[in-house]
Amino acid sequence: MRILFVTHSFPRFRGDVAGAFILRLARALADGGTEVRVLAPSAPRLTNVETIDGIAVRRFRYAPKKWETLAYTGTMAEQVGDSFRGKAALAGMLSRGALAVRTAAAEFAPDVIHAHWWFPAGLLAFGSLSSKPLVTTMHGSDVRLARRSAWAPVLFRRVMARSSAVTAVSSYLASEAKSMAAGLNVAVEPMPVNVELFSPLAGATAGSRSPDRFLFVGRLNEQKGIALLLQALAASGSGASLDVVGDGDGRAALESIARTLGVAARVRWLGAQSQEQLVPLYRAATAVVIPSEDEGLGLVAVEAQLCETPVIAFRSGGLPDVVSDGVTGLLTPPGDVGALAAAMDAVLARDDRGASLGRAGRDAALARFSPNVVASHYASIYESVTHDR
Repeated sequence: MRILFVTHSFPRFRGDVAGAFILRLARALADGGTEVRVLAPSAPRLTNVETIDGIAVRRFRYAPKKWETLAYTGTMAEQVGDSFRGKAALAGMLSRGALAVRTAAAEFAPDVIHAHWWFPAGLLAFGSLSSKPLVTTMHGSDVRLARRSAWAPVLFRRVMARSSAVTAVSSYLASEAKSMAAGLNVAVEPMPVNVELFSPLAGATAGSRSPDRFLFVGRLNEQKGIALLLQALAASGSGASLDVVGDGDGRAALESIARTLGVAARVRWLGAQSQEQLVPLYRAATAVVIPSEDEGLGLVAVEAQLCETPVIAFRSGGLPDVVSDGVTGLLTPPGDVGALAAAMDAVLARDDRGASLGRAGRDAALARFSPNVVASHYASIYESVTHDR
């Protein structure tokens, strides 16, 4: 079987984190005998045709080279909203991208086109007028776009109507999508995680972890809720410390909040870290705290669980899909600083500092997010839509 992936985010080089889970899925499908090719937008210093980890990638031009900055960085919405150049580049991506999908489908003759994110990839497949079965997967940012934009819901429903199968990486996203398109059937199918990289320390014991140091991983913006975590740290009676991994425009304001709360000396600001650098931080943390709301899935929670690290999170978005309260971690009401602080104290008060939660979390994550498991599910979907066709 041949599958054409269409996406605006995919690794630009080996080891790149942009869209790494899509490459992981492609690689797992290829290991099972499925041929996968990828179509993605161009970007500075990228070649038009290349192979990454055995997967053939073609990148299409959509604007003058200096303008081709919409993909791979997670800043498309900001660029389009802030400048004429961004809007012009998006127009080029939509028009030239649709033509690129049509050309790739004619040359490669895939059995299925798999669009990752309904926007822009699903819209490109829709605009290509290709007759190939379309599978559309929603990852989070695309669903938020459809909910908050005046024009997007109409396009969203058209892409959904064109799709032979629709998936979302969490129950939350599936529910959000169904609320915008009556009668829409959405299967919950997550993306694979690097289960080899994210793993517990061999021979680790309870004493291998810090007894009282929490970890936050994410962008330093309002949606990720780091300000609430700083308040919870101040409200906690434990005197525990916090490592903060991530960057963002809000860092200076957050450091000021930490000083005002009197916890600045207990917080280490580590900046952005590579996936390889994250592993020892996960392994050393008492628990990972995720104070965000409306997460599409909560990939950080999965990575932590694979390292046998307990997770404390708000009961919001896709996180309840990942964290089973009292079994693989602790969930608290969204936005409740007092409850978040109490959960942090509760982990510290356990005799095993949450080690049993971490072990159960790894077992659950392996069963759901291993590449071979995810690939087998998508292979079944491809078979289904081609059979129906």
